[in-house]
Amino acid sequence: MTTLKARQKLGKYRLVRRIASGPYADVFEASDTIEGVRVALKVPHATMVTPSMLEDFRREVRITARLDHPNVQTIKNADFIGERFVVAQSLGTESLADRLKRRLGLERAYDYAGQLLEAVAHAHEHRIIHCDIKPENILLFPGDHLRLTDFGISKVALRTLSASGSGTVGYVAPEQALGQPRFESDVFSAAIVVYRMISGARPEWPFQWPLAGSARLRRNAPRGVVEFLKKCLEVDYRKRCRDGISMFEAWEELAPGIERYLRLRRARRRRAGAAREATT
Repeated sequence: MTTLKARQKLGKYRLVRRIASGPYADVFEASDTIEGVRVALKVPHATMVTPSMLEDFRREVRITARLDHPNVQTIKNADFIGERFVVAQSLGTESLADRLKRRLGLERAYDYAGQLLEAVAHAHEHRIIHCDIKPENILLFPGDHLRLTDFGISKVALRTLSASGSGTVGYVAPEQALGQPRFESDVFSAAIVVYRMISGARPEWPFQWPLAGSARLRRNAPRGVVEFLKKCLEVDYRKRCRDGISMFEAWEELAPGIERYLRLRRARRRRAGAAREATT
C-alpha cells in the first residue's frame, strides 16, 4: 500500500494532515466530503494489516460501541476502504497532553478531573478496563468538554483476567506492568492524570510520599483531595478504590469541599487584586 498523504482521498474522506502516529496506526484529520465536517481517521499501518491485527482493531470498535457517554469518544464509522481498515471519530481540538504543555488553571483542572473519572466509571459499569489512561488518550472539545478515547488495548473483564504487560510507562499501574490489569489499574492511571493536572508534576516509581509536586498539590487541593489521591496511588491495588465507579463516587463526595476551596481561592485573589489597585 502507498503511504497516505495530505489531500489524498479515502472513500468519502479527504486527508488534511497527520495528527498522531502510534506503533499500530496513524491518526489523520480529514474532511468528510459528504457531511461537510472534519473527523479524525485512525488508519492501521500497512504492515499491521494482518488477520490478527485487524481483529484487534475490530475488537476496539466493538468495545467502544458498547459505551454511550458524553465523556467517552464514540465511533462515527468503521469500515474497509479498499484494502485499508478505517475508523472515523469526531475530531477534538487537542489532546490533554497538548493542553498540559501550557498553564492549566486550577478550576479547569478540577473540571477535567471530574469528567475523566465519570468516563472511567461508565466504562467500568460496562465491565471494560481501559488499560491505557494517559493524557494522550484524553481529547478536548469546544466548551472544555473532555472525552476518553483509544480503547485499543482494553480488556473486557471476565471472571479471571490476564494480559501482557501493556500500557504506557509512567501511567501504568504496577500490577498491570506485571501482566495483571484490573479495575484498580485504571484507578491508578486516572489518579496519576488527576495528580498531574492539579500539581503540575507526574509522580514516579516507587510512588512513595512525598511524591514529586506534593508540596504544590497541597497548596492546590483541600486535604480530602490529597488523601483521595494518596489512596488511589497505593502500590498495593487492594488499598485503592476498587473500581472507577467507587472512585467517581468518592470524588463526588469531595465535590462540595472542592467548590468551597475554589470559592475561597477566588475570594482571596479578588482581595489581593483590590489591595494592589489600592496601592497604585
